[in-house]
Amino acid sequence: MSLTNEERQTLVQHELHKAHEAYEDMVLLKASRRWSGAANRLYYAVFHAVNALFISDGIEAGRHKTSHSLFSLHYVKTGLLPVDYGRLYNNLQRLREKSDYNCFYDVSEQEIEEGIIIAADFIQAIEQLISR
Repeated sequence: MSLTNEERQTLVQHELHKAHEAYEDMVLLKASRRWSGAANRLYYAVFHAVNALFISDGIEAGRHKTSHSLFSLHYVKTGLLPVDYGRLYNNLQRLREKSDYNCFYDVSEQEIEEGIIIAADFIQAIEQLISR
């Protein structure tokens, strides 16, 4: 997809806005102790931040699994972002899928807390990469 710089920046800002909005939704769900919903929103906060980075750098991912592979290839394996961020992204996707598609699986508070600790830094690190 060919974008002008202005179009690219607009899309990046929309994705970052969605990332922050999803993170804020997660905070509200966490306060209500709705762990499955919080897991979903935490994953999408990170997902939208990664999409913003891809758009900024001209990378087309298309699907969630492709996004994870490309994130690892372009940002984790190159040392631009720490391995912990790649691990977080993968773990949050697994947690979201388990909680969204398995009606017998209940996300625990501990699982959410582990993700929250790193996710805010993850999003901030991506914003810094975008503004470089």
